[in-house]
Amino acid sequence: MELIADIFLGAGALGAAIYCYILGRRLNRFNDLEKGVGGAVAVLSAQVDDLTRTLETAQATASTSADTLTDLTSRAEAMAQRLELQMASMHDIPEIPVTGERPAPVAPVTQAGGEPMFVRHRAAVTQQ
Repeated sequence: MELIADIFLGAGALGAAIYCYILGRRLNRFNDLEKGVGGAVAVLSAQVDDLTRTLETAQATASTSADTLTDLTSRAEAMAQRLELQMASMHDIPEIPVTGERPAPVAPVTQAGGEPMFVRHRAAVTQQ
């Protein structure tokens, strides 16, 4: 009976040793920096650092853009006020009636002898 108990005890110890060996290998693969979860954690940490830097750059750019937009908005408001003032001053100018008629043609400028001052001569075209 003692011999059977010793055999079971040795088999249990051997089984525990094999279990610990397999568990140790799995744990080493789990913590491996290239393939396991350790590598995934390292990659994610690097990505978080990159995203943090990108976010800081984006915030700085957005702040600069907001300042520029504020400046342009204030300039546009000032220009709109000037245009409103100019439009208001246009109401004081008397209106000129617009008609559909053409203006009368202007008489050509003539010299003292009655001939036009400028004459356009057309060149004679000869056929060959």
